[in-house]
Amino acid sequence: MHLVILFGPPAVGKMTVGREVARLTPYRLFHNHATIEPLLEVFDWGTPPFETLKNEFRTRVIEEAIAHDLPGLVCTLVWPLDDAEDTAFVERYVAPVVAAGHPVDFVELWSSQDTRLGREGTPLRLAAKPSKRDLAWARGNLLDWDARHALSTGPDQPFPLADRFPHLRVDNDGLTPAEAAERVVEALGLPRR
Repeated sequence: MHLVILFGPPAVGKMTVGREVARLTPYRLFHNHATIEPLLEVFDWGTPPFETLKNEFRTRVIEEAIAHDLPGLVCTLVWPLDDAEDTAFVERYVAPVVAAGHPVDFVELWSSQDTRLGREGTPLRLAAKPSKRDLAWARGNLLDWDARHALSTGPDQPFPLADRFPHLRVDNDGLTPAEAAERVVEALGLPRR
């Protein structure tokens, strides 16, 4: 089971590009809001039970994908690259795949802040992510995350797991989701449907 971790800042296009990768390949998409939205019905964002269950659900989905021989899984997440605790969570997500001897690839999506702010409020995003329906909050949250964390690699922020895993960076500022997905599929040599 090939695990592709698709990461980047809020509204960079992870879910949309991930859907396109899944459309082009036999891989399945497990986007980060698939765990976030149901948990927000019960627990507030960032509370201990929310964080515990979010991380347990994500890990269990990956474990079951391995156990049931899925050809591949695309998981999306926002990853504060400058936060050692978040990096430790990411390492725990990929650990079952590594232990099973399967490949893991990290794909980073990058878009400018202006582009990402413009993506907040699109119909597809709002349909899959009810917590983003308060556009003022969603845009403020995007700006807050950008101000507090290094969410993209660059000269001052290298890829934290570069010594162990491949890392592909795709600038999708001027690409359609299908074009960005095509670059991912091509660069990783993913099997096509």
